[in-house]
Amino acid sequence: MMKQTLASHNIRMLFWISFFGTISFLQPVLTLFYFERGLTSSDILIVLMFWSGAVLLGEVPTGIFADRFGAKNSFLFGSLLKFVSIVLLLFAYEPWVFFLYSFLNGFSVTFFSGADEALLYDSLKESNEENRMDYAMGKIQSATFISMLIAVLFGSYFAKDLADSQFNLLILLGLAFHLIELILILRVKQPDTDSFQKENPFSQLKSGVRVIRQAPQLLLMFLNVTLVFIPAGVVYEYFDQPLMKEAGVPISLIGVFYAASAVVGLIASNSIGWMTARFSRLMLMNISGLLAVVGLLLSALFGSSLWIILGAFFMLRLVRAIRYPIYSQLSNDLIPSGIRATTISLLSIVDSVLDLVVFGVLSTIALKGYSSILIGCALIALIGTLLPIRRGRKMNAKQKVEQSRSY
Repeated sequence: MMKQTLASHNIRMLFWISFFGTISFLQPVLTLFYFERGLTSSDILIVLMFWSGAVLLGEVPTGIFADRFGAKNSFLFGSLLKFVSIVLLLFAYEPWVFFLYSFLNGFSVTFFSGADEALLYDSLKESNEENRMDYAMGKIQSATFISMLIAVLFGSYFAKDLADSQFNLLILLGLAFHLIELILILRVKQPDTDSFQKENPFSQLKSGVRVIRQAPQLLLMFLNVTLVFIPAGVVYEYFDQPLMKEAGVPISLIGVFYAASAVVGLIASNSIGWMTARFSRLMLMNISGLLAVVGLLLSALFGSSLWIILGAFFMLRLVRAIRYPIYSQLSNDLIPSGIRATTISLLSIVDSVLDLVVFGVLSTIALKGYSSILIGCALIALIGTLLPIRRGRKMNAKQKVEQSRSY
């Protein structure tokens, strides 16, 4: 990676924005926090459905917003909305408040979705380094593991009694870090390339749909990623805490294991370039998908075994660290400039629909216990892993310009 370029500046800014914007001192006890505030397992899945519903409604308009007004403005709106949503947690004692929090939080994420990748890819293009997209995404993603490393140790220790005052302290600390995120967003620089164009939004939307239709491998690749991520990432993350607690892990030590998994994720994220230089990206996608299935099945079948639960926990964290940066490289190679954020947002709509379907199905079996939920997750992840993916032919710069103009 060349120094003193727009790409290096924006990677550095996005790294710190990711660090301060994703830090959550409540994360290591979030599910236990939900339970203490009166939610059930079914309620938690409904909370997730509200989040996905907000993403479904917000992806297209916020993607168009990013393409028309730029990533920085999109990030600012999203960060402000996220701040408001977290404030609601201070007053959340009824399910409907949690549902509102989840909806606003999910909508805030859509202001970043697509815009961050478009900004990064076009920043790399200015120095002819777009082939380093997976490296850059891995580096930025590593910030989330560093923030987790700090937050989970602090959060699990200070909430070890699961007292309401302890939860509120952790929420307030998180809000303070999000204020720093807002300041950092102001330092983001917009690329001179054309992924953010002030065009007719309906033309952008039509062009994004056309890209997906003309590149079916892009949709298959996305389905492969999301059908693994939903069960192995989103759903599992909300049940790993009670799983560890029932396996005999003290609440104060849950954060220690979260921190250790953050170190694993940090090393993996920073090793993406090394991995892809030695192994096929498609091979890494397939192997990581199968590991996700195995981790979920082990958690479901051996819930009382501490070491198996911990092993599966670390395996699933590793899978999450590897898959998305690789997918980001493969997918962005297929998307022309000018409609990048809109196209990624359209794909996220598919993700939101699948979220709602998966969460809805799993909520019907939630009363049967964690094992049933995790077996269902393993089956869904297996379907995603088995979807055939192949690397599309990467367009050169001239072809991308011509294709973008044709839209």
